[in-house]
Amino acid sequence: MIDFQGKTAIITGGAEGIGLSIAQAMAKRGARIVLADIDGDQLQIAAASLSNNAAQVLAVTMDVADPQQWPSLVEKTEAHFGDIHILVNNAGVVGRNGSIESTEHNDWRWVTDVNMMGVLYGMQYVVPRIKKHNKGGHIINVASMAGMMGVPFAGAYTATKNAVVSLSESWYQELKRHEIFVSILCPAFVQTRIHLAHRNKQERYKSAKPSTPPSEKQLAAAAHMQQVIDNGLAVEIVGERVIEAMNEHELYIFTHPNYRQLVQHRYRAIDAAFERAEKSPLLAHILDEEPAGFTG
Repeated sequence: MIDFQGKTAIITGGAEGIGLSIAQAMAKRGARIVLADIDGDQLQIAAASLSNNAAQVLAVTMDVADPQQWPSLVEKTEAHFGDIHILVNNAGVVGRNGSIESTEHNDWRWVTDVNMMGVLYGMQYVVPRIKKHNKGGHIINVASMAGMMGVPFAGAYTATKNAVVSLSESWYQELKRHEIFVSILCPAFVQTRIHLAHRNKQERYKSAKPSTPPSEKQLAAAAHMQQVIDNGLAVEIVGERVIEAMNEHELYIFTHPNYRQLVQHRYRAIDAAFERAEKSPLLAHILDEEPAGFTG
C-alpha cells in the first residue's frame, strides 16, 4: 500500500473531471496537491473545494503545451511543499472529429501539443526532481481506451493517446530502477467535459478561417456524444480506481472491463499476423533468433 501522507502530487488538468477526481482521492489519503490547469476560474473553484475538505492545495494556472511554463510550476511546487513524489499528466483535449482530408492542421497541432507534448514536458521537467530526492515516486499518464485501438474520424486524438501508451511503456522500463513506477490510465467514456475542450483552446491554435454554423450532421453527432458521456462512468470512481491500481503498481489502469473483448480482438489480429509471418519461407531463417533491442 502506498503511503500518501505528506507526499506531493502535481496534477495537470486538475481543475475538474478526471484530474480533480484523482486529486480528491489522493488528498483524502493525506497527499499535498498541486493543481495545474489552463482554466484559472475553474481552477480556483477546484482548489477551494479541496481546501474546504482540509487538503493542502496549491493552484497554478498554466498551459501544459508551453514548455516555458513548466519550470515555474516545478519551482512553485518545491517552494511551497518541498520534494515532488507524484506526477499525474492528465491534461488532454479532443479535436473536432473529421475525415483525413477535413481535419485542419491547427487542430492536429493543438491536440498533439496538449495530449502528447504536454505529457513529454511533464516528464522532462518533473521526473528529474523526483529522482533528486532518491525516494522513488509514481507517474500516472492519462491516455484513453482510444490508446488501445484505432478510432475512425478521430485521428489526432487516437494518435496522441496511442503515443502516450507507448511512451509510458518505454518510461516504465527506464524508471523502475529508480523506484519510480509508471502507470497508464486508459478510461473509456467518463462523465467529464473533455468534449467541450474547445472552450479553452489557445489563440495560437485557432483557425484563421471564418467560423461556419454547424451542419445538422454535426449537431446530431454532438448530441449523440453528449448522451454517451452523460451515460458514462461517474468520474469519482476513476480517482479511487487509480489509487487501487497504484497500490498494485499496475502499468495499465483500466476503468471499463467491458471493453476487454475489443482490445483482445486487436491483439488476436496481431497474433494472427505473426502466425502468417512464421509460415513465410522468406522469414524462416530468423525464427529461432533472439529478439534484439527489446527488453519486454
